[in-house]
Amino acid sequence: MDLRMDFVPGMLCQLLIVFFCNILATAKAESKYDCDGQLTSSLPQSHFSSSSELSSSHSAGFARLNRRDGAGGWSPLSSNKYQWLQIDLGERSEITGIATQGKYGSSDWVTSYILMFSDTGRNWKQYHQEESISEFIGNTNADSVVHYKLQNHIIARFLRIAPVNWNSYGRIGMRVEMYGCAYRSDMVYLDGKSSILYRFQQKLMSTVKDAISLKFKTMQSDGVLLHGDGQNGDHITLQLVKGQLSLIINLGNAQFHPSPPHVNVSLGSLLDDQQWHSVIIERFSRQVNFSVDRHVHHFFMKGDTYHLDIDYELSFGGIPLKGKSVSLLQKNFHGCFENLYYNGVNIIDLAKRYKPQIYIVGNISYSCMEPETVPVTFLNSNSFLALPGLEQNGLTVSFQFRTWNKDGTLFSYKLGTESLDLVLYITDGKFKMSLFKHGRSQYNTATGFDLNNGHWHSLSFVAKRNRLIVTIDNQETLSLQTVLPFQLRSEDNYYFGGCPDNSTDHGCFSPVRSFLGCMKLISVGSNLIDIISLQQGQIGNFTDLQFDICGIIDRCMPNYCEHRGQCSQTWNDFYCNCSDTGYKGATCHYSVYEKSCEAYKHKGNTSGFFFIDSDGSGPLEPFTVYCNMLDTAVTVISHNNTDMNKVKNSNKENPHVMNFKYFADLAQLQETIDNAEHCKQELTYHCKKSRILHKQSHIPYSWWVGRTNETQTYWSGSSPDVNKCTCGIEENCIDSQLYCNCDADKSEWSNDTGFLSYKDHLPVTKIVITDTDRPQSEAAYKLGPLLCWGDRSFWNSASFNTVTSYLHFPTLHGEISADVSFFFKTSSPSGLFLENLGIKDFIRIELKSPTEVVFSFDVGNGPFGVTVQSPYNLNDNQWHFIKAERNIKEASLQVDQLPQKTIITPSDGHIRLQLNSQLYIGGTASRQKGFLGCIRYLTLNGIALDLEERAKVTPGIKPGCPGHCSSYGNLCHNGGKCVEKQNGFSCDCNFSAYGGPFCKKEISAYFGAGSSATLLFPENYTISRNSSWHSSTQQTDTNSKENIAFSFRTTQSPSLLLFVSSFNKQYISIIIAKNGSLQIRYKLEHHLDPDVFNINAKSLVDGHLQKVRLLRKGEALYIEVNKYTAVKFSLTSSTAFKAVQFLTLGKILAENVDVDLETMKANANGFIGCLSSMHFSHIFPLRTVFYHDKSPQVITTGHISESSCGSVNGIESTSSESTHTFADHSGPKDEREPIANAIRSDSAVIGGVISVVTFILLCITAIAIRIHLQKNTYKKNEAKASENEDNADTTAALKTEISMQNTINESQKEYFF
Repeated sequence: MDLRMDFVPGMLCQLLIVFFCNILATAKAESKYDCDGQLTSSLPQSHFSSSSELSSSHSAGFARLNRRDGAGGWSPLSSNKYQWLQIDLGERSEITGIATQGKYGSSDWVTSYILMFSDTGRNWKQYHQEESISEFIGNTNADSVVHYKLQNHIIARFLRIAPVNWNSYGRIGMRVEMYGCAYRSDMVYLDGKSSILYRFQQKLMSTVKDAISLKFKTMQSDGVLLHGDGQNGDHITLQLVKGQLSLIINLGNAQFHPSPPHVNVSLGSLLDDQQWHSVIIERFSRQVNFSVDRHVHHFFMKGDTYHLDIDYELSFGGIPLKGKSVSLLQKNFHGCFENLYYNGVNIIDLAKRYKPQIYIVGNISYSCMEPETVPVTFLNSNSFLALPGLEQNGLTVSFQFRTWNKDGTLFSYKLGTESLDLVLYITDGKFKMSLFKHGRSQYNTATGFDLNNGHWHSLSFVAKRNRLIVTIDNQETLSLQTVLPFQLRSEDNYYFGGCPDNSTDHGCFSPVRSFLGCMKLISVGSNLIDIISLQQGQIGNFTDLQFDICGIIDRCMPNYCEHRGQCSQTWNDFYCNCSDTGYKGATCHYSVYEKSCEAYKHKGNTSGFFFIDSDGSGPLEPFTVYCNMLDTAVTVISHNNTDMNKVKNSNKENPHVMNFKYFADLAQLQETIDNAEHCKQELTYHCKKSRILHKQSHIPYSWWVGRTNETQTYWSGSSPDVNKCTCGIEENCIDSQLYCNCDADKSEWSNDTGFLSYKDHLPVTKIVITDTDRPQSEAAYKLGPLLCWGDRSFWNSASFNTVTSYLHFPTLHGEISADVSFFFKTSSPSGLFLENLGIKDFIRIELKSPTEVVFSFDVGNGPFGVTVQSPYNLNDNQWHFIKAERNIKEASLQVDQLPQKTIITPSDGHIRLQLNSQLYIGGTASRQKGFLGCIRYLTLNGIALDLEERAKVTPGIKPGCPGHCSSYGNLCHNGGKCVEKQNGFSCDCNFSAYGGPFCKKEISAYFGAGSSATLLFPENYTISRNSSWHSSTQQTDTNSKENIAFSFRTTQSPSLLLFVSSFNKQYISIIIAKNGSLQIRYKLEHHLDPDVFNINAKSLVDGHLQKVRLLRKGEALYIEVNKYTAVKFSLTSSTAFKAVQFLTLGKILAENVDVDLETMKANANGFIGCLSSMHFSHIFPLRTVFYHDKSPQVITTGHISESSCGSVNGIESTSSESTHTFADHSGPKDEREPIANAIRSDSAVIGGVISVVTFILLCITAIAIRIHLQKNTYKKNEAKASENEDNADTTAALKTEISMQNTINESQKEYFF
C-alpha cells in the first residue's frame, strides 16, 4: 500500500486544524479589538482639503458629520465629476467604516460616490466593496446618515471621496465621518541593492512546517523577495516576475528537482502598482497554501521527504552571493516590506534592534520612501489629453503606458504646413507609426508585440529636422527610424490618448479607437509634465481623465473562465475561449456532452464511441466510452490490458501483480458508477494446480483490488460477504466440498469465470496471484471492460397532482455560476417550476403561459429576466426540455431545440447570487399557484436531484411519471412499436424488418452458394393472420393486395431472390434475369401462364445495394427500384393470393413445385449475396430465420449468416461494424485442454506481427484492385465475410442478443483506438 496515500489525509487534517485554529484565534482577538472609533471628528480643519470650494463657509473643514458650522458642510465651486473631498488622518490608520450626510438644511447631497485611499496623498487606489462594486450608495436627503461597514478594512493615512452623482435639484454637498483605529506596523525600505539576511543559530534549519507572511509595495515588476537553499537541493524562492508573484519550492529530492526548477505556482497580477499587497505562505510537510491578496492556491509538492532543510540563512529582498541562486532571475527587490514574519519571528523588529541574527547588506531605512510619480487614467472613448506645443525645432516626447486593449491612439500631432498627421498608436497589440494626409495613410511602420499585456511600457519619440526615431521599452531592437522629405516643427497641440469630438477643428486625427489605460512620466521636450497642475487647469486641456490613480484592473484575476477556459480581457470586460475544453457559454460552464449513454440513446444515437461528462458542469473532465445501445444503453469503459495473461512462478514472496489503468480516472469512474443502476465486470480465470482459497482456512492465494483500494477475496458470481466462486454459489464445483473449481488443485485446466457485480467495489484496478510456483502450476486470467447500465437520473421524475404541492431541497449554491436543466410535461397553462430565495436575491423558472417560459433572477442589481416564446403550445402533455444558465457575464434560457435566448448582465455591480432559503420545486409555501404535471431529470450544476425519493414522503406528489411513448414514440422507426416501461420506453421491433434499439438497423443476411431459407405455413393460412413467429397483429384485408420490400446486392445472374407459393398452385417469383435486369412473375390462375414484368434498368448485379418495392392492388402492380418513380403494370387477373404454403429465399428445395422455365433457371443458381430488410406483407422472413430458428416452420440449408451487408456502405460497413462486435468470454469448450490459443507467447507475438504486416499489404492490394475491378472485389469480399462469419458463429449470434452478459471484443476495440 502507498504510504504517501496514508500520510496525505492525516497531514492535510493537521494543516486544516492549524489553519482553523489560527482563524479562531484571530477571530477571538478581533472580538476584543475595538476598531470602530471616530477618526475625523477631532481632526483640525487643516487636515481637510478639496478640489475646490463654493465659498469660505463651504470649505472642506466644515465637512464633519452632524456639524452645522459654516454653511453646514462642504460644497465645491462647480458640481462635476472632477470634484473631491480629502481627509488626512495624520497617521496610517485602519479604517473600518464610513458615514455620510448632505449639507445641513439644504437640497445639496451626494447620491453616490467612490472612496480612494493612499499612504502619501499621491498614487491613489480605489476601494471595491466586491469584485466589481466601486460605488457607494449615498444620501437621499440632507440630514439622514448613511453608514457602511467596510468588508475589507483599509490601511491608509489619506482618504479621498469623489462624488459620482448628486441631487439633480441641488449641488454637491457632504458631511462625513470615518471609523477605525490607529495602525502600528514595522516597515523597511530596500533600494534594489540591499537585502536582509536572517541567520540561523545552527548551521542547518530543518522544518516540517513553515509560516511566512509579509506585505510589500513596489513600482518594479521584477525582484527577489525571499530566498533560501540547502546542500541537498532544498530551496524556497519568492520573486516578482512581470508583476506576478512566483513561489518556487522543493524539498531536496534530486529525482524531482528539475533544472531550472519549475515554478510551483504564480499568483497575483499588476503587483508593481506601488500599492500594498499581502502574502502568506503556509507549509505543512508537502502541502502548501499560498495566498496573495486573499487569492489562495493549494498545492502538493512532489518528492518523498517532508522537511525543508535550509543552510545558514534566509535572505529577504535579494540574493547577496552571485551564483548561489536557483531562481529564474537575480534582480533584487526595490520597494517596501511591512510586518515581515518567518515562523513567528518579526524580521524587521530584529533588524531595528540590531540583533545578531540579522545581517544587512547595503543601505536600508525603516520608513517607506515612495517616488512622486503621478499616473493618469484614460477612462473611456471620450478621454484625451491635449498639451501645447513648444516653439522649437524638432520634437521630443516620451511617456509610459499600460493597457489591456489591442487598439488605441497613443499620440497624435498635426504637421500644419504639410497637412499631415503624425500618429503613434497600438493596433492588434503592436506599435505602429503612421503619416496620414486627409485621412489617407502615406507612410506606415510597426514594431513590438503584446503591448496590451497590462505591463508598463515606455515610448520615446524624437524628431530632429527630418529624421524620426521611436524606441519601445528602451530596446534598440524595438526602435523605428525614418526620414521625411521636410523638417518637423512643434508648434501645434500634442494629443495623448485620443482626440476631441470635433477633432477636425483641433487638428487631431485618430485612425483607431481611443486609448483606454494609464500613462505616467509624460515628458515634452526636456520637461516632465506636472499632472497636478494639469488637473488644476493651469496647463493643457483634457476630458474624462482620472488623475493621480491608475485604474487598471486585471479582470482575469481571479479567472472566472471554468474548465481550463482561456481568459483574455480588454479595459472594460473579459472573455473566455472555450475551444477544446468540451464546455460552452460565456464562462465555459456548461458541458457540450451528455452525462450518460442513456441520454445519447434517447437523442436517437446508435451504438458507438461518445464523450460523456458524468458530472455535467462539475469539475470532472469529459471522457470517452463506448455506448452499446441495446434495450437499455450500456456504458463500456475499457482499460489498458485486454489480453489473456499467463502467470507462472508466483508465490507470496514474489507475487504476480497486474495493475489496470482505465480510459477514465477514478473520480470519473466513481461518478459514472454511482449514476448507474447496475455495473459488472467479467473476470475470466483459468487455473492448473493454482488455487484461489486455502481449503481449510480460506486464506486467499489470489485476490483483487477495486477503486476503494481495499483487498477483495470474493470472486466472479459471488458477493462481498460470501467468499465463493460461481460454482460455489450454484453448488456445481468440481469438488462439491470446495467453493471454487480452481481450489480442487487439479493438474488439468479448470476455470472460475463470471461477473463481479457489487458496484461499490468496481472497477477492478489490481489482480494479485501467488500460487503458481509449484511444478506444472500455472494460471491465466482476462479482465473484461466495466459495463454499467440503468441511468438513475435520466428517468428520475415526480408527478405534481395538486397546485399546492411542492418538493423542497437544500439551497442552490451557485454564487458565480449556476445551471438548471430538466424535462417537463403538463396540460396546465402556467406553473412554477423552481424557486430559491435570498434576503434580496432570488432565482426562478416558471411557465408564464402555454407558449412562454421565463427565467428570472436578482443578484443585487435589480431583477433580470430571460423569456423564450415558443411557436407551439408547451402544455400539450409532451416532454419538453428547459436549460437555464446564469454566470457573471450573461444569462441564457433554452427550450427544446428553439434558439437559445441570452441577455448580457451588467459588468459593474453585484456578481454573487446569495441565496439562503430552501430550493422549491413545483411551487412554494407562499405561492398559491403551483405546477401541475411531471418534472424529470432535474439537474443543478450537473448534480441530479432525486425527485422520486423525495416524492415518496410528500403529499400530493407521486414518484415517477408514465406516458413516455407520447413523446418518444417517434424514435421507433420502420414500424417499430413504442412500449412503455417504468423508467423510459423501448421499441418493439417485431413489427419491423429492422432491429436495434430504435428499429433502424437493417436485418440482413449473407447467403452462400446453395443456401436456402424456407418458411412453411399451415394450410388455409392467411398472410394477415397472427402467429407465434409472425409479427403482425393487424387484421388486414389482403384478398387482392401484396406489399413486398427488400434490398439486395449480388454479382450473380441469373438468381432467385424470392419465391412464394400457395396451396392453390399460385406463386410469386422475383428473379434476376441473365442480363442483370429485375423480373417479377405472378401466377394467380393455375391454368394460365404467369404474368411477367421486366424492369429494364441498368444491370443490378454490380455489387451495389439495390432497393426494391412492390405493391399490388387488384390488377394494378406498382414496382419501384432504387427509389426511382414507381412503374405501373397490369395483371391479367385480380384473384387474391391466399393460402400461402411456403416462402423461400435463395434456392427452392421443395419437390414437385410447378414453376416456369426462367424461374427454374434462376433457381438452379440459387442466390449468392446479401438480402436485407425484407418483408412480404406482414411477414418478415429474415427476422423469422434469425430469431426463431428453433421453430419447425423454418428450414435453412447451406451457409446463411447475419451480416451488416444491407447497410448503405456495404462491405466497408461490415469491417466497420466488426470494430464494435461483442464476444463471448466464456472460455474454451473443453476445460481439460490447455488454453494455448488464448495465452500469448513469444512465437505468437512474432507470428501476430507478421500476420498484421501481411494483412496490411493485402488490404492495400485489395483497394487497388477494387478501383478497377469492383465486381470481382465484391465477390472476394463477400467470400471473405462468409469465411469470417463461419469462424465466428458465436460472435455473430451474440451480436443479435440483448443481454447484459455481452462485452466488447477487446482486441478489436484496442485496434480501433
